[in-house]
Amino acid sequence: MMGAVNAAARAGGARTVGVIPHALVALEVADEGVDELLVTDTMRERKALMEAHADAFLTLPGGIGTCEEFFEVWTAGSLGMHAKPVVLLDPDGHYDGLLRWLHGLGEGGFLHDGALARVAVMHDVEAALDACAPAPRSP
Repeated sequence: MMGAVNAAARAGGARTVGVIPHALVALEVADEGVDELLVTDTMRERKALMEAHADAFLTLPGGIGTCEEFFEVWTAGSLGMHAKPVVLLDPDGHYDGLLRWLHGLGEGGFLHDGALARVAVMHDVEAALDACAPAPRSP
């Protein structure tokens, strides 16, 4: 998924930055076509660097690593550690089960309403990209 997004972004003229730990470079997983490739020692350093560079967090359908990164940025935002948009793009119901579980956590008192409201769930790409725009600042 990341490779397809990078290729489409480059085809559209966007500048792309890859962030990858040394261990994955050694496995030849790195996308060498990015404009800038940042190599870290660990996955934790990778996530910290991505978070520092991000204006928003857009989660696409993915697996366990995607979920782990989603939960980390969502938790940090819910705790007030950043005010960046957290967007979940779910065009085909990939996350339906997860969203039902999360709403169940809220109903059971394990999530406050503000935490659930912190995630924008979108079903089409354009709406997801619009949701990634920073919130307007108050004068």
